[in-house]
Amino acid sequence: MRRPGRSREGAPGRRRVLRNIVLAAAALPLAGAVWIGVTGLLARSELIAAGRDLEALRQSVKAVPGAVPASAREREVRSAAAHAARAHRLTTGPAWYPAAVLPFLGGPVRTVRGAAYAADRLGGDVLFPLVRALPPPTPGSHGDGMSEALMTLQRHAPEVARAARAAVEVQADVHGLPRSTWLPAADRARAGLARQIDRLGPVMTDASVAARVLPPMLGARGERRYFLAFQNIAEARGTGGVPGAFAVLSADRGHLSFERFGNNTEMATAKTNLDLGADFAARYQGSEPTRVWANSNMSPHFPYAARIWAAAWREHTGEHVDGVFAVDPTTLSRFLRVTGPARMSGGTELTADNVVDLTERASYAMYDDVARRKAFFVDAARAAAGPLITAIGDMRRLPALLVALNDAQRDGRLKVWSAHAAEQRLLQSRPYSGTLPEAPGPFAGLVVNNAAGSKLDYYLDRSLVWEANGCSSSDRPVTATVTLTNRAPVSGLPGYVTLREDSPPYRIQPGDNRLLVSYYAGVGATLTGATLDGRPAQLAPGVERGHSVYTLDLELPAHSSRTLVLYLLEPHADRAPVLLRQSLVTPLRATLKPGGSCRV
Repeated sequence: MRRPGRSREGAPGRRRVLRNIVLAAAALPLAGAVWIGVTGLLARSELIAAGRDLEALRQSVKAVPGAVPASAREREVRSAAAHAARAHRLTTGPAWYPAAVLPFLGGPVRTVRGAAYAADRLGGDVLFPLVRALPPPTPGSHGDGMSEALMTLQRHAPEVARAARAAVEVQADVHGLPRSTWLPAADRARAGLARQIDRLGPVMTDASVAARVLPPMLGARGERRYFLAFQNIAEARGTGGVPGAFAVLSADRGHLSFERFGNNTEMATAKTNLDLGADFAARYQGSEPTRVWANSNMSPHFPYAARIWAAAWREHTGEHVDGVFAVDPTTLSRFLRVTGPARMSGGTELTADNVVDLTERASYAMYDDVARRKAFFVDAARAAAGPLITAIGDMRRLPALLVALNDAQRDGRLKVWSAHAAEQRLLQSRPYSGTLPEAPGPFAGLVVNNAAGSKLDYYLDRSLVWEANGCSSSDRPVTATVTLTNRAPVSGLPGYVTLREDSPPYRIQPGDNRLLVSYYAGVGATLTGATLDGRPAQLAPGVERGHSVYTLDLELPAHSSRTLVLYLLEPHADRAPVLLRQSLVTPLRATLKPGGSCRV
C-alpha cells in the first residue's frame, strides 16, 4: 500500500508549479515594463491635454475684453486639473515606485512620476485659488470693477497666499527631478514644466503680495492719494526718464479718479531737505537731487526718487500723499492696447502704436514753444487717463488690463512705492518696487544719466556683456563690456532735442550726446582696470546701497559707438548675476556668461 504523497506523479507536479512560479517571476519585470510603458503613454497624453487647457487659460486672460467669461476660465482650470490628476494616478501604480528607484534605468520613470505629481499640484493647489481670486468679467457690471475685484481679492487672500507657497514647493520639486536621463522625451517634458513653473512662481508671489497690499492701497479702508509721475525716457535718468508730466490719483474703495495734472515746470521750484543718508549725499553731491527736480531720480533705486517726489509735493502744496507711482509712454501704450485709442483736446488720436513716438520724438518737431510742448505732454497724459479709468471700472476689461500692468512691471516700466511702512516692506521684494537690492552676490547694472540736457536718448542703443573668467582665491575675475551707440541724425532735429545745457569747452555737432555712464557691480567688488575704445580709462568709484559703482563722463557723438570694458574681481560670483535693467526707449541687450562653478 503506497503512502499518500509518495506517487511518482508528485515530483513532476511540484516541478511544474516551481517552473510556473519562476516563469511568472521572470515575467513580472516584463509585465511591469509593459505596464509602465502603456500607463506612461496615457499619462503623457493626459499631460499634453492639461497643457492645452492651461495654454487656453493663458490666452483667455489675455483675450479681447469681454470675450471669455469667468465660467470658461474655470472650466479650463477644472479640465487641466482633471487631466493632471489622471496622469498622477496613472504613474502611482505598484510598478512605478520600484522602477523609479532603479539606478540609471529609473531616471525617466522618476522624471515622469515627478512631472505628473507636480502638474497635479499645479492644477489643484495653485491655479484654482488664482482663478477664483481673479475678478469675474460680469457683462452687466460697469463702473464698479475695481471695487468688486478688491472684495474678491480680500475674500480669497488666504487661499492665494497658500497657493503661492504651494507654487514654491512645486518649483523646488520640479527642479529636483533628474535633468538628464537616457530618455530625451522625459528630459524635454521636465524642462518644459520647469519653464512653466518658473514663469508662474513670480506671478503667484505677486498675487500673494497684491492680495495683502492692494485693498488698503486702493482705499478699501479709507481714501488714499498718490503722486503719479510720467517719465520722459527721451532724457535718461536712473529710474528710467526725467520726470515730466504728473498727476494726483485718488483711490476710495476701489474707485479711482485723477484730481489734477501738471508738468515739471510747476515742480521746478519744489525743494526738500530730505536726508537720504551719507552714502546718497556722497554719491550724488553736486547734482542736488533733493533740490533740483530734473535730477531727483538719478539713482536707479526708485524709493529714493519716490520719497523725494512725495516730500517735494508736500513742500509745494502742503498735501500728503500715500505713495508714488511711475510710468512711461511704453506703459501707456500697453494700457491703450486694452482700452482702445484716446483723443486729445486738439483732436490728435493717441493709440498703442503711436504714443511712444508722438510723445518722445514727434512732439518736439511739432512745437517750437516749450510751454505749448509741455502742455501737449499733460494733454496726452490726461487723454490716456480717461479710457484707463473707464477700463478699471469695467469687469470685462479688467483682466486684460491686469495682464498689461504685469507686463509693464516685469519690464521695469511701472514702479510703485508706499509711504506706509508695512506695505512698503511687502512691496520692496518685488521687481515693480524698483529697489536696488543690498544682498551680496554677482550683480550687473548699466545705468546712464543724460548729462547734456538733450532729448537724444530716444536714439540710444545699449548693450552689456557680463562674463566670468575662472577663479582667483575667493574672488572671480569678471569682465563687463558696455557698448553705447548714438543713432541720432546729424541734421534735421529740433534745437530743443539737441540742446547742450552742459556747454562743453570742446567743439560739438548737433546730435552729439553726453552721458554719465555708471556700472553697478556686486557688493564688495573691486575694479582692477578699465578701457574706453581700447585705451586705458579712469572711472570715478562710489558706493550705493553696498554696491560698488564706477562712473564715466562720456561724450557720445552722433552716429558713433563707444565701448567701455571693466575688469573686476567679484566675491561669490559662482552663478549668473542679478541684472539691473534701466527701461529706456530701446531695451538693453544683455548677455550673461556665468561660466562654471567657482569654489570658495
